[in-house]
Amino acid sequence: MKKYLIYTSFLLAGLLLGWLIFSNSSNNETETEHKHSESEEQIWTCSMHPQIRQPEPGDCPICGMDLIPLEENSNENPLVFSMSDEAVKIANIQTTKIGETGNSENGIALSGKIKPDETASSSVVTHVSGRIEKLYVSYTGQSVAKGQKVAEIYSPQLISGQKELIEANKVKSSNPSLYNAAYNKLKNWKLNDNQIESILKSESIIETFSIYAQFSGVIKTKKVSVGDYLKEGEVLFDLQSLSKVWAVFDVYETDLANVKIGDPVEFTTTSYPDEKFTAKVNFIDPLINPSTRTISVRANIQNNNSKLKPDMFINGWVKGSPNQKATLLVPKSAVLWTGKRSVVYLKLPNQTVPSFEYRNIEIGEAIGDSYKVISGLESGDEVVTNGAFVIDASAQLNNQSSMMNQNLVNPNDNSTSSEIPDYVDQTDEKFKVQLNELLSTYYNLKDAFVNDKADLANSEAKNLLKSLEKVEMKLLKGDAHMYWMTQKNNIQLSGEKIANSNDINEQRNQFISMSNAMINSVKAFGVSNVSYEQYCPMADDNGAYWLSESNKVLNPYFGSSMLNCGEIKNEIK
Repeated sequence: MKKYLIYTSFLLAGLLLGWLIFSNSSNNETETEHKHSESEEQIWTCSMHPQIRQPEPGDCPICGMDLIPLEENSNENPLVFSMSDEAVKIANIQTTKIGETGNSENGIALSGKIKPDETASSSVVTHVSGRIEKLYVSYTGQSVAKGQKVAEIYSPQLISGQKELIEANKVKSSNPSLYNAAYNKLKNWKLNDNQIESILKSESIIETFSIYAQFSGVIKTKKVSVGDYLKEGEVLFDLQSLSKVWAVFDVYETDLANVKIGDPVEFTTTSYPDEKFTAKVNFIDPLINPSTRTISVRANIQNNNSKLKPDMFINGWVKGSPNQKATLLVPKSAVLWTGKRSVVYLKLPNQTVPSFEYRNIEIGEAIGDSYKVISGLESGDEVVTNGAFVIDASAQLNNQSSMMNQNLVNPNDNSTSSEIPDYVDQTDEKFKVQLNELLSTYYNLKDAFVNDKADLANSEAKNLLKSLEKVEMKLLKGDAHMYWMTQKNNIQLSGEKIANSNDINEQRNQFISMSNAMINSVKAFGVSNVSYEQYCPMADDNGAYWLSESNKVLNPYFGSSMLNCGEIKNEIK
């Protein structure tokens, strides 16, 4: 009996211990699942307004666009955005290390093409009118030697000229001038002395005559077929001699000062990579190519073995004067434009995950497929040349530094002025009424932009200028008077430009300046009715403001394309 009691005690103890273990495990599991669920809670944001954060999908309360999932970024630096290896592959992010270009040990590295020597081009023409009876050369690229027979022509002119010569030969002794005139006529038609003597000796008419090439070359263009009737001077073939060719290089403006006529040139071709060709610069084009911003530099090359073909790509070196300062270039594909600013993304070295730094740079003139770097980059920096916009968009969605989130790049930059003086209490009520009337015409101009009507904006700007003239500056004294002079001048200049333009984009650019002046005026002097200061982060690089009589956001800078993009920044009472 005692034995059974002991067993029973062990059994109960075991059951109790098991209950405690599994109960605790269950509680831990429930707590873990709860924490896991909380950590995986998805946040939704707006691509145009990344400050929006919502726990569920829906519409942006500012612009009405569909919200999208927010991608979290563990990097604490707002200028650096990190991506997973998988995301980098999906976005096809590609990078390039930039370096300085200029003189190497071999000279200035250049690229170019082989061009035909324009001074060695010629044409085979007929010197008499007639019909082509036979062609001895007949296709493009065929070689032609000087003196080679290329065609037979039947010419009534030549037949009549032969008859004149035969008759004039009969009276040669009594009328030598007639004979000489007939003889020279055939000579001018390019009959040689042997042909003319043969005619005089046989006193028989030759019906067809041969046309001979006066230069050697290959047929560049064929312009005639058998049976064609040609007028005097018409072209049968265009010939190009390839015994000499031109090596034409493109030299950037920054390197032009280091290239002189007579400088030695070496170059290679992809067809003969182990063979070097040498020449000297003998011509520098006086005109710059406006699209590539380069100047053509030419060297003459002997091509007796015909290895070099026109339009063949070449890489060479001009051994000019040493360049004192190399030029740093960044590929055009790496640069994102945001109006006045130029932005690139740099891949950071030695990172556990791919990380890209937002960087404002200053660039100069375009040089081929690159821009000259003035500041912001150094040789060896690795810039994103494909997929930079994807990185920027992802950074924007994560509320990090991007083209749209400029304030994150310059945290101290604030586009709203905090230095607007307060003259409300000392401003004459009559001036406030006049300012309120001016504000009404401003609202009409704003509505014209909301409705995308450039012609209406043109006329409303004229009405605003008339209303501006009615605002009496003499009602203000001292500093308030001077402050209004500045704002009035800005409003007037912008209004005149809008009134004289039919380009709505240009008009909207001027409306930004006008709106800033109107906001300053309303805040400084006060008006009788409530006015709403509204803001669009997409306009004018860093965002732009405007005034509205309604709290409903209707965007004048984008109109129907982004009508509700914006937010109320301030209510001016």
